[in-house]
Amino acid sequence: MSRRPVRDIPGEPEGSGDLRETFREHGLRCTRQREVIYEALAATKAHPTAEELHEMVRRIEPGLSLATVYNTLEAFSETGLCRKLAGKGGNGASRYDADVTPHVHIALKDGRVVDVPADLSSAMLGAVPPRTLAELEERLGVKITGVNVDLSGE
Repeated sequence: MSRRPVRDIPGEPEGSGDLRETFREHGLRCTRQREVIYEALAATKAHPTAEELHEMVRRIEPGLSLATVYNTLEAFSETGLCRKLAGKGGNGASRYDADVTPHVHIALKDGRVVDVPADLSSAMLGAVPPRTLAELEERLGVKITGVNVDLSGE
């Protein structure tokens, strides 16, 4: 159930996916563990937790520790290689998405996270008025760099 060939990077043109170059561009050293973790994350639409991803990659890299998966996902999140999605109600396990393009998620009661279809995601994200964002920036003294919409459902 791969969303694209394993070496292609979500949000980048098809066929551009040299991981070594991508890691370098994001200020990360390329290691076998990081490659395996990123490839597994990019190959799924399931938005796995660190524990679920650990189970997936242990089939390929049996000696990989859960701590390495957590540390790698944190590095990926900090450098923009993946998106960290807050767990259910802010208290559950975080989930991760290698697709960093703007899109909307629905967090379901059973803990799963699903993507809203691209056309509806675009419509929802585009519905936020630019003047509202500008007013937010002015009032709060911050720079809005992106808009995320997360929905809850059953």
